[in-house]
Amino acid sequence: MVVKVYGPDYATTKRVIVCLIEKEVEFETVHVDGFKKEHKQPEYLKLQPFGLFPVVQDGDYTIYESRAILRYFSEKYKNQGTDLLGKTIEERGLVEQWLEVEGHNYNPPIYNLVVNIMVPALFGEPSDPKASEEDEEKLGKVLDIYEERLSKTKYLAGDFFSLADLSHLPFTYYLMNQMKKGYMVRQRKHVSAWWDDISNRPSWKKVLQLYKHPFESLD
Repeated sequence: MVVKVYGPDYATTKRVIVCLIEKEVEFETVHVDGFKKEHKQPEYLKLQPFGLFPVVQDGDYTIYESRAILRYFSEKYKNQGTDLLGKTIEERGLVEQWLEVEGHNYNPPIYNLVVNIMVPALFGEPSDPKASEEDEEKLGKVLDIYEERLSKTKYLAGDFFSLADLSHLPFTYYLMNQMKKGYMVRQRKHVSAWWDDISNRPSWKKVLQLYKHPFESLD
């Protein structure tokens, strides 16, 4: 049975779709319009009681929270497509470590920048410069740690592309494009090379081609 992915236009859902493409899993998408609050309607809340993106249905099995979904499909299809978990227990440990770093250290400030910069711009409203400055400083400190790590390994968990890298794609894309803060990556040599590598993967290019979000129309 084809996997169903709800909410394909949003960053966290694109994280899941990249994973499915890398793992060569057949899927279809179900459009859920967040701006029309469709994710807060009773039918959607039956699938995701918190009213957030994404939700995935794999036959009779329903799962939400993007990183949990990444782990689920990477494990279920570990012998198919790209190995995103690592081949040894030590590699798996580092994948999990950096996936946690992304979730707890990288995502909060970059998500806040999206809320403070991109969302107001979409509605023609002013942003909060002070809040953005604080989050930019926090993100810069995380990127300094990434720079040190990536000076030693090609990817975050080692010399192989994994969920740890994949999970960064959607929001870093916003940083590099719609938020016009690409200098935060470009002024860090190894982070810059890493970004060029992962953002040029065919899976991510396909996602960008297929699923356009209103944010992507911002200049």
